[in-house]
Amino acid sequence: MLRVLLGLLFPPLCHACRKFIPNAGELHLCLRCREELHPITSPLCTVCGIPFATPGGIDHPCGACLTTPPRYSAARAALCFDGPARELIHRFKYDRKVHLAHPLTLLANETLSSFALSSGAELLFPVPLHRQRLRERGFNQAILLGRPLSKMWRIPLVVNNLRRIRRTEPQVTLSAAERQANVRGAFSLADPAAVRGKKVILLDDVYTTGSTVAECSRVLRKGGAEEVYIITVARAV
Repeated sequence: MLRVLLGLLFPPLCHACRKFIPNAGELHLCLRCREELHPITSPLCTVCGIPFATPGGIDHPCGACLTTPPRYSAARAALCFDGPARELIHRFKYDRKVHLAHPLTLLANETLSSFALSSGAELLFPVPLHRQRLRERGFNQAILLGRPLSKMWRIPLVVNNLRRIRRTEPQVTLSAAERQANVRGAFSLADPAAVRGKKVILLDDVYTTGSTVAECSRVLRKGGAEEVYIITVARAV
């Protein structure tokens, strides 16, 4: 009875388009928005995870990864960063709609749980924010995503070891080359011994050019991490 009353007073709305949905489910996404999500599946680059068309749909390293291998072992994203996925992430991160961490983690788990578990990762690191940016925003989106995923995958979440020691300009307005320069030297490990010989997952909300995760991976590998895997909810393609 209480659930019926709450449904009348606060009818369920789609998290993306804000339209009424009678059977919201855990995702709270309408059928149309769910259909407009673009999961990243094969064929894709076995290293950076970018999707591309290949004869026979066979996964293989892309030209960029063959020419300049990244600092990490492999990266995967659940969704293309467009349509409802972009809307959900922007509202989550910039409009402070922290409840949207729930559907985003469900979508990430739906597509990437097998990759996370097969990696053999022993630690889960969220990409850190600088303390000033953290005060301005009020939360680190990667930590909010990481908490439930850590429980789902049974991989400990480490939040105070990898640190952003230098404030950087927002990456969204910068070119690929400017992004690389912007984050160079921006991260450090408080306790390198804790990652030595470990396989780790680095988690963030969006993979754009990969400059941030590449720099974090460099620091983790320098600290002694055996393997670094990248997981993001979405990826610009």
